[in-house]
Amino acid sequence: MTNPSATPAQPVPLWNIANVLTMLRIVLVPVFAWLFLLDGDAARLWATAVFAVAAATDKLDGHLARSRGLVTDFGKLADPIADKALVITALVLLSLDGLLPWWVTVVIVVRELGITALRSYLKRRDYVMAASRGGKLKTTLQVVFILMLLVPWHAFVPSGVADFIDLLAWIVVLATVAVTLLTGIDYVLKALQIVRGQERAGERDPSA
Repeated sequence: MTNPSATPAQPVPLWNIANVLTMLRIVLVPVFAWLFLLDGDAARLWATAVFAVAAATDKLDGHLARSRGLVTDFGKLADPIADKALVITALVLLSLDGLLPWWVTVVIVVRELGITALRSYLKRRDYVMAASRGGKLKTTLQVVFILMLLVPWHAFVPSGVADFIDLLAWIVVLATVAVTLLTGIDYVLKALQIVRGQERAGERDPSA
């Protein structure tokens, strides 16, 4: 028996704060690219600031969507697109500028697009693979080393300090590549287990 006093759940509005932040991140991607391509240390600092703001909205919009019940189908689609557009744009620009080897960019981009395709495949099989702790660590490391490479340290600090920061940045880069590969392999192995488990369940239940 239904409760006549119960109010039906209100639909989540499309233009909520979480989705607005996601759209802001998408808009900031070309702004970041434009600033990066300008000459001068000041433009590079502005590009760094824009990237930092855009990266910060990633954590914020997800938190707001979950904590305030603002999850929408649009947000589920747009949020990962915004994340990958921001990171991939930064990686490509850094490689074009000679600040990051192309092999690092290729490894990260192939992993990101491959896991996205894998998740889409699993979703079609009615299974959602949640982000792992390793995946979250990978994202954090990516943002950290991109920020470290974006700042023109040699223009603002003594050369010895700048060289030390460059060394730290490369350590983070290598750690990111390692975590990227390990988490990618982990996702693939989990996906294989899921698919095999579903196939075995289907064999046991012919009516499925």
